[in-house]
Amino acid sequence: VLTDSQPAAALVPGDQLPRAAELAEELRAPGLPLLAVDGDLPPAGDWRRPGIDGDTLAFLQYTSGSTGTPRGVRVTHRNLVVNSAQIQERFGSGPDTGVVSWLPPYHDMGLIGGILQPVYAGAPVTLMSPTAFITRPLLWLELVSELGAAISGGPNFAYDLCLDRIPEEKLAGLDLSQWQVAFNGAEPVRARTLERFAERMAPLGFRREAFFPCYGLAEATLMVSGRRVAGERLAETFDADSLGPGRRPEPAPGGLPVVDCGPVAADLDLTVADAATGRPCDPGTVGEIWVAGENVAD
Repeated sequence: VLTDSQPAAALVPGDQLPRAAELAEELRAPGLPLLAVDGDLPPAGDWRRPGIDGDTLAFLQYTSGSTGTPRGVRVTHRNLVVNSAQIQERFGSGPDTGVVSWLPPYHDMGLIGGILQPVYAGAPVTLMSPTAFITRPLLWLELVSELGAAISGGPNFAYDLCLDRIPEEKLAGLDLSQWQVAFNGAEPVRARTLERFAERMAPLGFRREAFFPCYGLAEATLMVSGRRVAGERLAETFDADSLGPGRRPEPAPGGLPVVDCGPVAADLDLTVADAATGRPCDPGTVGEIWVAGENVAD
């Protein structure tokens, strides 16, 4: 990533400058300028609006590398604005919907979903460090309860961590009744996790209908699809052997649960295609997901 992006500088907390300099040496980037983010700022009157438009590059967003070497996705200001509007339409976010986020800002869900979405929607947001959440997952639920947050979430493992690491007696007194959008994405969404979390947190006011399974990818800025569960089923079960490419999934009681991640976001085109031929699959068959829209970067 460092070689590909060729950064002009690195932003670093002031107390981490010595370690950052050592790390730059280890990464064969000696001399990389390091800027302390908590240093004195120049006078506000010196600020000048940059000359940008919708096609101006906002940042490079690297893919996870799960299917190959991480690739830098060129996210423009238009990509960000369009996807922010799509997320707001699904979340219902605004000045009255407080957000709590522990997600790392170097991940697209944390940066776009946890920071830029509240900024776009004018929603109040409270941030906590990922390390604090991993070390003490109860803190996440305590903040959602104390602040009456309406929107918060994370990957599936976050809900599992709460279930596995928080003793029952520590949950006493929490109020999760204001939690309206509990989004779950960035990794496979497990029906069992959602069912267990809903059952365990129901006495605290958590409503199963708050779950928001979603699907996205770096190339689409962030979100592609998502839904509030409402009164619908969390998942359908299928014969696992029927879920291969080109196959038509066969419903099977007691089979593999597949969580529905909702309809495609507004103004976004999606095609399920045969990866080998590049042709659209027959309706109802498994294939590769192709997405097109103004939120899709190059």
